[in-house]
Amino acid sequence: MTDFILPHAMPSALDGRANVKLLSLDCFDTLLWRDSHAPIDIFDALPGVNVLQRRWAESRARTAVLVQHRHKEVTIEQIYRELYPNARKAEIAAAVARELDAEAQHCFAFQPTVELIREAKRRGVGVIIVSDTYLDPAQLRDLIARAAGAEVAGMIDTVFCSSTYRKAKSDGLYEDVLKALKCAPDTILHIGDNEKADVGGVARFGVQTLHLKQFTEATEQRLRLESSVSAMLHPRLSGAIAAQQPHRAALAAGEPQIADPAEALGFSVMGPVFHTYERWLQQEAEALQAERGGTVHWLFMMRDGLLPMRVHQTAQPENPGYAVEISRFTAIAASLTDAETIERYVQFEIGSDPEKIVHQLLLPRNEARVLLNGLPKDRTRLPAFLNEIRHPQRVKQIIKAGNGFADRLTEHVRAAVNPQPGDTLMLIDLGYNGSVQNHVDALLRERFGVHVAGRYLMLREQFRSGCDKKGLIGEENYDCHTLESIATNVAVLEQICTAAQGSTVDFEADGTPIRKANSIKGRQSAVRERIQEGTLRFEREQAAARLRGTAIDEMPLWRQAATAVLGRLMFLPLAHELAVLAEFEHDINEGVDDTVALFDPAIARSGLRQRGLFYMKGSERMYLPAELHGEGMPVKLALLAQKRFGLPFKYADFVDSTISLPVIVADGTNVSTGNVTATPTHDGYYLAPIPIGDCRFSVGVQFGQLFDWVQVESAVFMPVERFLSDMQRPGHDERAAAPSLEGMQQVAPNLFHCADEFAFMMVPPPPRTDDRPMMLALVFRPIAQRQAAAQPAASLLSSTQAANA
Repeated sequence: MTDFILPHAMPSALDGRANVKLLSLDCFDTLLWRDSHAPIDIFDALPGVNVLQRRWAESRARTAVLVQHRHKEVTIEQIYRELYPNARKAEIAAAVARELDAEAQHCFAFQPTVELIREAKRRGVGVIIVSDTYLDPAQLRDLIARAAGAEVAGMIDTVFCSSTYRKAKSDGLYEDVLKALKCAPDTILHIGDNEKADVGGVARFGVQTLHLKQFTEATEQRLRLESSVSAMLHPRLSGAIAAQQPHRAALAAGEPQIADPAEALGFSVMGPVFHTYERWLQQEAEALQAERGGTVHWLFMMRDGLLPMRVHQTAQPENPGYAVEISRFTAIAASLTDAETIERYVQFEIGSDPEKIVHQLLLPRNEARVLLNGLPKDRTRLPAFLNEIRHPQRVKQIIKAGNGFADRLTEHVRAAVNPQPGDTLMLIDLGYNGSVQNHVDALLRERFGVHVAGRYLMLREQFRSGCDKKGLIGEENYDCHTLESIATNVAVLEQICTAAQGSTVDFEADGTPIRKANSIKGRQSAVRERIQEGTLRFEREQAAARLRGTAIDEMPLWRQAATAVLGRLMFLPLAHELAVLAEFEHDINEGVDDTVALFDPAIARSGLRQRGLFYMKGSERMYLPAELHGEGMPVKLALLAQKRFGLPFKYADFVDSTISLPVIVADGTNVSTGNVTATPTHDGYYLAPIPIGDCRFSVGVQFGQLFDWVQVESAVFMPVERFLSDMQRPGHDERAAAPSLEGMQQVAPNLFHCADEFAFMMVPPPPRTDDRPMMLALVFRPIAQRQAAAQPAASLLSSTQAANA
């Protein structure tokens, strides 16, 4: 018979064990579970003491009894006597009571274990608790009653604690338990979550045992990472527990029953996030109803509002929610009803593709093509484009089209929900800026006489819009850098939540959406559907895992847990999760047929080798941490820290060693030698910036003086100003070099052998296009140093000079 049991199987643990007369259970993480990742996280909730002081006190207490009495078991009173060595007895008792209050507030019963206890009672089987704890039996029984309820505590016949017998289960506690019980060991079934204590320490006395395997190793790792990310996102606050994880019980009960990786991703990651969002939306809807009266209509903004809507329909099937297809494109189009709005849009988007701008301004396709084809190709192109857009007749044309669009969008909302004056339209979307609401808020208020309230999963406004907006993860609870760090990788969330349909680009006169073709491939839609089904499964099953005896406000717990879950996925994704998302593409959703890969590890690897961690500071990728998978935890933690705290690093801050690389510089007439300073990037690679003026100089890189073997990752030309820019865009404004070899032999891709100290790589300049200062960015990795390298020539250029040449 197997010696372990999975959490969801707990109610049937007695099946096939007809001889069992007594059910013995461990307490913590078997019957009572906590809202936090680890037991010590509760200590953060203790007033007047910090978690380290509480841990040190317990350590000192255990050391003291080991020296004095040769055992390690202590009471909670002994711990607090070490914590407050000068306190009176009443003060110690009060401190103990405060810890028990914190435990009672943040412990709950694991429902499958409660069902097992009920089944035992139905069969006439007795129930005892055997726990390794510093609490005494009365304290533990009282805690069970407060955390799990009087009914559960009443079904427990006897409580045994290691603090009473001065020995833990692994040290033989069960020998004393058997003496007290006076029953045959083989008629007892003991279950606990600690294999060493609850199996190894108990089975040797002839007792039947089962190890409760709370989580798989993968789940344990994910929860550990969530706890770590939570510590970076959330400050430790007095009176609040750390590493909140109220979803642990639901994961333990449900996740082992899911075989499909996509469904598991939805259940274990998206499930806690969107369960929290739904709970928060319910609170917000109630608050809006109480404040404003009327009817609060739940409007889910398609396409990304699909998953929140499905979760709402699962949680509250009696409370309708409505899908409205107001995309960013249609919202902007409906706002173009005056010259000021048109001008503001053009100013904000002037750096974008002109074709996208004229499309958004609702110019007819043929007219837009004529306009764009007629623009000059030189530096006057932008002023000419602005003049065309600002022409009074064209502005008038855009306003007319915008008013028509506003009429059609209004009919779309009317057809979906038909709000009455005094009602509230609660716009529900992922966020993160609430751009759609910015553009349609006034329109909806004026057309329907309603209040508009945006309620977003995450919200960090780029400017103070003045609209009624809130975010589950918003500025009421998080600073701007935390919000920006999460918003940076929102693309992965958008692609999981979205509907499998094209973006809305217009409406019929009656409000029927007109959509562009869906550019996302069918396989992606199928994977997405399985992820969403897993999310809905979590919503259906989560409540059945917990039984809480003391009612508390759970929203702060779930909010921090959801933020940590989301932050972990965004910055520390796991290999099996990336395998699910590997083929995802991101739809830009701006009225044009643009899709990009959600992540591309090759680009990140190249960027790191070429520029090091500094590459990440300005990199604008859809899901950068996914691209960093395989580059090591330090790289991902560095990205998280930089984003979370807005760290003002510069390239020089990453340089802690250099290589003086000898070079030859020639312009066809003169030749000079010297050195440039190569700085480390990533994975043992170095970057040598070598100035070539306005494409006048050829460069000979004398690798042979330093190395027998060397890897050359890349050699590209770029403008010096591009190299110095904080905003790195891999591949942009770069031209590959075409080097020749002298005394060097390529023996494998990127790997070269230098025959002697005179071996070098000659790099001719690219064709000259203008007078901008250019440079050669050479990325290489030393493999084997030359044992008798020649002395380098006098320095020709320092790295600073090279960068500013």
